[in-house]
Amino acid sequence: MASILFFLSGLAVIAAWWLSRQGLMSKPWLEAGTTDDLPDTENSRATPSKIGLGVFLAVVGSFFALFISAYSMRMQLPDWRNVPVPTILWLNTFMLVLGSLALQRGKSSARRRDMHELRVDLLAAGVSTLAFLSGQLLAWQQLAEEGYRLTGNPANAFFYVVTGAHGLHILGGLVALGRTSERAWRQQDSEPLRQSVELCAMYWHFLLLVWLVFLGILTGWGGAFIDICRQLLT
Repeated sequence: MASILFFLSGLAVIAAWWLSRQGLMSKPWLEAGTTDDLPDTENSRATPSKIGLGVFLAVVGSFFALFISAYSMRMQLPDWRNVPVPTILWLNTFMLVLGSLALQRGKSSARRRDMHELRVDLLAAGVSTLAFLSGQLLAWQQLAEEGYRLTGNPANAFFYVVTGAHGLHILGGLVALGRTSERAWRQQDSEPLRQSVELCAMYWHFLLLVWLVFLGILTGWGGAFIDICRQLLT
């Protein structure tokens, strides 16, 4: 239970920060001064799409938190045999970080209305994410060849299920990224694409955070951190 509480607490902190950035906690009707001093509600107000994505990510975060909790509890049983972490996972992590950074840069390019840089950023994000997924498949193949098959051990099953669920969410994000990229190659103005790029960046940042948590648990240091926090709480 400690692991799920820590993960959900982290999500709550991120959600509170995001809501404050969207201006949902502000009260513009209480602001004093002229109308020119009031915040630009067109830019500061959260759009329904952003709110919808935020709610969706909260649900997905809870889903992954349940996986983490189940993983932490199941690994305490005597039949648990840890799965060796394939070296390629570190390269995959680097690819996912590159995709997240490319979309963050794409947000800046869209604000500057630099279509050339925006197209390059979207392409870089797509290529690096596809490289991440390809690397995940190679990691599966490597483990299977070494005898760590899905039904061989509970740890094996958790590894395949967790990485598979994360990969499916990445694939869903690639569909949205593909549509945004297709529009970017047809249009000459980036202003209509700003919200789509921002939503993609937000989604990628979230999945990167989830993956880093998973990687920490798979490599063992995440479990050690949870144990330390559990001892502090007790």
